[in-house]
Amino acid sequence: MTRIVLSVEYAGESFEGWQTQPHGRTVQDALERALACVADTAVPTVCAGRTDTGVHATTQIVHFDAPVVRPVSAWVRGVNSHLPDGVAVRWAQPVGADFHARFSATARHYRYVLFNGPVRPALLNARVGWFHRPLAAARMAEAAQVLLGEHDFSAFRAAGCQAHSPVRRMRHAHVQRCGEFVVFDFCADAFLHHMIRNLVGALVYIGKGAQPVGWMGELLRGRDRTRAAPTFAAAGLYLCGVEYPDQWSLPGQGRIICTPQFALPMPCPEPESRSAD
Repeated sequence: MTRIVLSVEYAGESFEGWQTQPHGRTVQDALERALACVADTAVPTVCAGRTDTGVHATTQIVHFDAPVVRPVSAWVRGVNSHLPDGVAVRWAQPVGADFHARFSATARHYRYVLFNGPVRPALLNARVGWFHRPLAAARMAEAAQVLLGEHDFSAFRAAGCQAHSPVRRMRHAHVQRCGEFVVFDFCADAFLHHMIRNLVGALVYIGKGAQPVGWMGELLRGRDRTRAAPTFAAAGLYLCGVEYPDQWSLPGQGRIICTPQFALPMPCPEPESRSAD
């Protein structure tokens, strides 16, 4: 068998999360049905990071072992011809048998796009989060810096999280305003269940003035989920990239970072990376 890696893009509101379910209404279910049409047999897949219902992806990385010989183009155009409109394969590439979409990854990038205006947006419904009161992006950006480095993120972990350890290393945490939008960017070795939506919820509390900037550090040190803010809506969350070692020679040299700029009124430049090292 040849191991194939795919980059998959999807609109989260069209599916009930990534992971396969008996009802069949997930991204993985749709992708595996399409792959089976091309391969004429079942094709199990593995992704870099499972996303919840309503969460989008500009760059989800998936691998599978092809049970039949097909040209690489068949795993893109052929598969896309069997996929619903809300999901598409962007590219495909053969890799070595020791590549693993999840375990070979060294980092994941997520972006949360929040519309900050008095009236909810209609055209961007389900594609952005929304908060009606003015938010101080500078306060949120300052508070986010305490997240850099290796920490126990229990205060931002969902009760049903199945991760063996709450410790994660945050490489990048940045908040910036782009017109009526506030954009949150995070990069870490991995993330806990609901971790980003819980971080955004806490930062919004700080941005609206309900809590001081130092509250983020208090939550982090306290490790108590019950003291933190409610989980924010899934609508504005995007899996934007996954990093792999250069040995795999993936498009973008393994640093596959794509931002959902379509959700912004104008391009929002990428901030300079702030390393925890």
